[in-house]
Amino acid sequence: MTTATTRHGERRISPVFVGILAVTAVTGWATWTGFAEQPGIAVFLFVTAAWIVSLCLHEYAHARTALHSGDVTVGAKGYLTLNPLKYTHALLSIVLPVLFVIMGGIGLPGGAVFIERGRIRGRWRHSLISAAGPLTNVLFAAVCTAPFWLHALDGVPRDFRYALAFLALLQVTAAILNFLPVPGLDGYGVLEPWLSYQVKRQVEPFAPFGLLFVFALLWVPSINSVFFDAIDAILRGLGIDDFNRYCGQELYRFWRGTPEICTISP
Repeated sequence: MTTATTRHGERRISPVFVGILAVTAVTGWATWTGFAEQPGIAVFLFVTAAWIVSLCLHEYAHARTALHSGDVTVGAKGYLTLNPLKYTHALLSIVLPVLFVIMGGIGLPGGAVFIERGRIRGRWRHSLISAAGPLTNVLFAAVCTAPFWLHALDGVPRDFRYALAFLALLQVTAAILNFLPVPGLDGYGVLEPWLSYQVKRQVEPFAPFGLLFVFALLWVPSINSVFFDAIDAILRGLGIDDFNRYCGQELYRFWRGTPEICTISP
């Protein structure tokens, strides 16, 4: 491994990220204790803030892996501070994924930190850099679902359980979408180092449109149904039933009103 060289200030956690963590903690506490008069607002803020935290960690994982693989420029670019404002495309990295959560309840992949690939030697390192981001979503999903698959829900308040279920849904969808072998997504980045030069040249023009292509496919009812059936099956395998996932998503959309069944269930 190439020795990672960065200044201490380039690795200092940004106050912006600390602020996002603080919002996550306070709104998580409000959701847990039922402090908020409108629990849906607390769930909305908690899940949104936690989702942004996961986006920051996703990009940090890319950058940190790149640093230890040879790209020592990531520190100077601010990627190691966890500050989302330092990303190459803040709109794609934060704003757009949050909007898709609000509108559709799906963990849309974001982007991007710019990695100077020419500084990195070895195909495995290139693949690992691309895989590091979605693997972070997998880890985040494991943490969110731990109380469910460990059967440790005793004492976990109803609304907090719903919030965790919906947050897990976002992490699972983000991991799966990111791992798709579509140009522009991390899954293709894992495969790209192993492709021939001719194939890469042919695919390169389509990379900016990969995410749009995936989004368009998800609008096809049959594909959308298969995709979310697979997501539900994964969540059930992790101990989250359809009821918890449904109520989490409905409580998050507080402006639509919470179904009565989600308010009377223990």
